[in-house]
Amino acid sequence: MEFETVIGLEIHAQMKTDSKIFCGCSTEFGAPPNTHTCPVCLGMPGSLPVLNKRVLDFAIKVGLSTHSRINPVNQFARKNYFYPDLPKGYQTSQYDKPIIEDGYIDIEVEGEQKRIGITRIHMEEDAGKLIHDEREPVSYVDLNRTGTPLLEIVSEPDLRSPQEASAYLKKIHAILRYLDVCDGNMQEGSFRCDANISLRPVGQRKFGIRTELKNMNSFRNVQAALEYEVRRQRDLLLEKEEVVQQTLLWNPDTSKTEPMRGKEDAHDYRYFPCPDLIPVEIDTQWIEEIREGLPELPDQKRRRFIDDFSLPEYDAVILTESKELADYFEAAVEICPQPKKVSNWMMTELLRELKGAEIDQCHVRPDQLGSLLNMVEEGTISGKIAKAVFADMLDSGKDPELIVKEKNLVQVSDASELLALVREIIEQNPGQAEEFRGGKTKVMGYFIGQLMQKTKGKANPKLANQLFNQELSG
Repeated sequence: MEFETVIGLEIHAQMKTDSKIFCGCSTEFGAPPNTHTCPVCLGMPGSLPVLNKRVLDFAIKVGLSTHSRINPVNQFARKNYFYPDLPKGYQTSQYDKPIIEDGYIDIEVEGEQKRIGITRIHMEEDAGKLIHDEREPVSYVDLNRTGTPLLEIVSEPDLRSPQEASAYLKKIHAILRYLDVCDGNMQEGSFRCDANISLRPVGQRKFGIRTELKNMNSFRNVQAALEYEVRRQRDLLLEKEEVVQQTLLWNPDTSKTEPMRGKEDAHDYRYFPCPDLIPVEIDTQWIEEIREGLPELPDQKRRRFIDDFSLPEYDAVILTESKELADYFEAAVEICPQPKKVSNWMMTELLRELKGAEIDQCHVRPDQLGSLLNMVEEGTISGKIAKAVFADMLDSGKDPELIVKEKNLVQVSDASELLALVREIIEQNPGQAEEFRGGKTKVMGYFIGQLMQKTKGKANPKLANQLFNQELSG
């Protein structure tokens, strides 16, 4: 029996605000435990929340960027459940009247585009954090994160593979970072997701029993966990065993999912309208003002890179994965106006050296990379020497001109100086010279290599090729 995978994602993105959603406490990460708290975010009796307008602005930006409907009236609700890091005993969220509904984004997997629906995007407050002591059976509660503004982005169950889920997650991540509403730091929990997954026989319309994978904070873990769960559920269904609806955690050490608790439904939370917050009304003028200030988004930037810089689509996709990488490319092109050459260097030398780190951690500035490539184009240094200079730049942060001067790496482009060496090499290798004259043109590589040895890699390869051809033909 063949099965179809059905996946829906719930993304939780912390908003990049200075203060929390309902109080003035700082959202800065890494402060000593329980120092960024106040009576409001701790839920003390008599305290009242006040909505942070910047969270509304950010939510509208995300709604517009995901082709969604911005509801003119939305309302906060209390989501009631008990957890040690939830001081109020409920989470202020949105339920039947969210701020955003009915959106979509387009993803691409293996060369095929697919449209993924977005059911809703709503505002809510984050919970605190439990810290477990591995040495003894004790847990600590840090409430600094309590009240940090979140957007929950809920997809339609339109995803049909772990690969599609990963592509969707990366696309949402990129949009939020381009909008500068979320820093996207998955290690710090600023961007995380829950995944609902079920299997059903191909052709069946009714959904299968789903499981929920909770609080995953890396693209790799999301895809790996979903791939494992597909295999696990498929094996159960083939054995005529029941899939239990439950919440699971992904254990990267064992590469398996592990039960956490029974899966809750909406009615388990006993939602009701928050009596402390009035409904929020958003007029058309407010929406249009935000629309006018929207930045260029990943899809738009990718298309512009293809049209304006004549880049292949593959290059444009890689370079627009993050706003910072795209900005780096454009800044380098301003110095070295050869987009394809800049793109090649960034996608090979630069990204290889970064090893997954962010571009802002690179010691080489974009103007320095552009200057290095200009030196190659002008014949000051060879491409091979440029790679060595680049490695030095990564370590030291020095300008390429300074490194070339300090190490005396200027390319030898004096024809008379090289000609003497070319004649000497031909005289020392009569056999290879005869082979070349007999039509074995691959021998040219041997001659160039000999010349590079004598000049310590500094001979101008283009000029060297011309001189060898001239002397061997003569």
